Amino acid sequence: MKERAELERTISEAYRDRSRLDRHEVHNAVDMAIDLLDRGELRVAEKADGEWRVNAWAKEAILLYFAMRPLERVEAGDLRFFDKVPTKRNLEEQGIRVVPPGVARYGSFLEPGCVLMPGYVNIGAYVGSGTMVDTWATVGSCAQIGRNVHLSGGVGIGGVLEPPGATPVIIEDGCFIGSRSIVVEGVVVEEEAVLGANVVLTASTPIVDVTGSEPVITKGRIPARSVVIPGSLPKEFPAGTFHVPCALLIGKRKESTDRKTSLNDVLRTFNVQV
Repeated sequence: MKERAELERTISEAYRDRSRLDRHEVHNAVDMAIDLLDRGELRVAEKADGEWRVNAWAKEAILLYFAMRPLERVEAGDLRFFDKVPTKRNLEEQGIRVVPPGVARYGSFLEPGCVLMPGYVNIGAYVGSGTMVDTWATVGSCAQIGRNVHLSGGVGIGGVLEPPGATPVIIEDGCFIGSRSIVVEGVVVEEEAVLGANVVLTASTPIVDVTGSEPVITKGRIPARSVVIPGSLPKEFPAGTFHVPCALLIGKRKESTDRKTSLNDVLRTFNVQV
């Protein structure tokens, strides 16, 4: 704990005062923090007592890492790249399946048992065991993806690096995110929720619960086991009335011990396109 506190102090001081970046101890501290992120021993955000808490200094370490690293040539077979951050290594030892040309950047963590199809996982992200990052799905910087999640083809999970204290996008355990859905700006999708295809969630997207006698509008968080599809709301503009995107919460997934059966029931019952 003392070593971790010292690491945090060194990084936060350097983040506030960039003149410290040429110091050897700062370089060591940043490299150590990124290595901890890569091994899953440090997370950008953690859930404690039912609430997500951000480790701002972990984000500060990533931002300092970008500032410190030179651009270098990166080679993958016959492919050539020019970047500051290498890709993850030793995937076989870590028990991570990565299908070509899927890429996970160094400083991201993929728990053993997850599968990365030809998608992308950025630095600072965390992906839990049993999760599928499907073809052309992207997991942005610092996003936190739980266990047994399915990110369908073309899903875009946004990155949130700045400000360091901002909550990243969080997809909790057991969620199903439908094709081409977009979740950005620190939105939290709670456990076992289902997003249908093409749902777009930003911090300002109205989330309209239409399961009761009157619509209830919230923003920024999808409740656990909710079933959500894309919708629209009328809005007045000087040029007339037009419809703007929203997310419609149309029902709840059953609390079933058989999660696969529960998901299939949801897709059939609510006719959700995925």
